[in-house]
Amino acid sequence: MNSKLIGTGVALVTPFKADLSVDHDALTQIVNFNIENGTNYLVIMGTTGESVTVTKAEKEAVIKTITETNNGRIPLVLGIGGNNTAAVVEEIKATDLSPFEAILSVSPYYSKPTQEGVYQHFKAVSEACPINIVLYNVPGRTASNMLPETTIRLANDFENIVAIKEAGNNIGQYLKLLKDKPEDFLVISGDDDLALGVVLAGGSGVISVIGQAVPAQFSKMIQLGLEGKAKEAYAIHYKLMDVVGYIFEENNPSGIKAVFEALDLCHASVRLPLVEATAGLKDKIRAFVAANK
Repeated sequence: MNSKLIGTGVALVTPFKADLSVDHDALTQIVNFNIENGTNYLVIMGTTGESVTVTKAEKEAVIKTITETNNGRIPLVLGIGGNNTAAVVEEIKATDLSPFEAILSVSPYYSKPTQEGVYQHFKAVSEACPINIVLYNVPGRTASNMLPETTIRLANDFENIVAIKEAGNNIGQYLKLLKDKPEDFLVISGDDDLALGVVLAGGSGVISVIGQAVPAQFSKMIQLGLEGKAKEAYAIHYKLMDVVGYIFEENNPSGIKAVFEALDLCHASVRLPLVEATAGLKDKIRAFVAANK
């Protein structure tokens, strides 16, 4: 079992200045804030990092800032995925993966492949990738659900496919994965609102959005869950419930960036087609942050 991917991982934002250029100073602050407050590993250039609107050069610069700031302190996971299998394979081969514990690779979006198509996509990814792979199932964004049977088939067939970030917001699907998975395969929650329940049912942790803004509380909640201390863990869960709802109320990452703005860690700017959180949502978020200082 890959113990480096157990606990709280966070899907880092890519902070932008008001002119929408990448804010590397803010990124450095956010990385240090997480490492110093108990986050177990960092996920770079996932959905929350606005990877689809960041250029190749910007992506390389973001990776450089994070790896240098981290300086080997906690494991790093890099997002490399897409719906063009050949392009994903090419990116894997062209990327220096030595600083990373694993890649996070999303199930192909938009194309709506069959389950066999999903399997063959990840077979190609696995064969090209020299490091561990965390599968990423997020049907709300991909318009395609990777079924537990496909995930488990991949887990059994490819040694470097070590985990799944499951984000279907479907408890039944989580439980089927947990019941049928190989012993060493990790089921990681990609749903902040369900993360604690998944951990208590046998999951390995979370790749969280809200966790990067409240790392001490969120990572403690997950650790308590891993220890089976449900009552103490749920006490923290209930305190965070409102803000978890807020950050997904309009879209991600506009919500989490509004939290960071309230914490004075980065600007709330996002790139089109996303837009900043509305004034009403920012007011609710500021009130939560003020009440939880």
